[in-house]
Amino acid sequence: MSLQERKAHVERVTSETKIVMDLNLDGSGKYDVDTGIGFFDHMLNSFTRHGFFDLSCKVEGDLYVDCHHTIEDTGIVLGQAILQAVGDKKGIRRFGNFLLPMDETLVLGAVDLSGRPYCVCELPFTTEKVGGFDTEMVQEFFYAVSYSGAMNLHLKLLHGRNNHHIMEAAFKAFAKAMDEATSFDPRITDVLSTKGAL
Repeated sequence: MSLQERKAHVERVTSETKIVMDLNLDGSGKYDVDTGIGFFDHMLNSFTRHGFFDLSCKVEGDLYVDCHHTIEDTGIVLGQAILQAVGDKKGIRRFGNFLLPMDETLVLGAVDLSGRPYCVCELPFTTEKVGGFDTEMVQEFFYAVSYSGAMNLHLKLLHGRNNHHIMEAAFKAFAKAMDEATSFDPRITDVLSTKGAL
């Protein structure tokens, strides 16, 4: 097990967004999130609480345009923070998966912290928005996380009708899969790869 604190601080400033994020992979589920989009805050809070991470995230985005830049850029920064915090990946399980039930909804989340980014997001929505969160931005968010975090990420709706439930179940399934993938296994003394590197 690594003795180094698995924390990250990432700042990203563009003409569209200003983001400051602190992430602790070995936290207790504490969150302090303000993106300007209430439902997005709720999703990031759920990710943090159910993954047992600590997350501080302050975003100033061009919401007078729409929610796109704010959500996508936050995904980029979260992926960068995960990649930074996980470090050399020695001793971690690398793979994680979870089946998340939420009322009538069931979502599969699976991750591989392989260093090779790929995202498959099969979450069909039947409304354009949930709160102020455009549902088409769910895929853009997770795509950004997976590519900047150099991870393989799959999210698949197995059953569900309620768009709120589908979105929330996806964020929670991602959290639980990440919690497993970043956790330590005493049997793994280096990295879990025949290549010797991830």
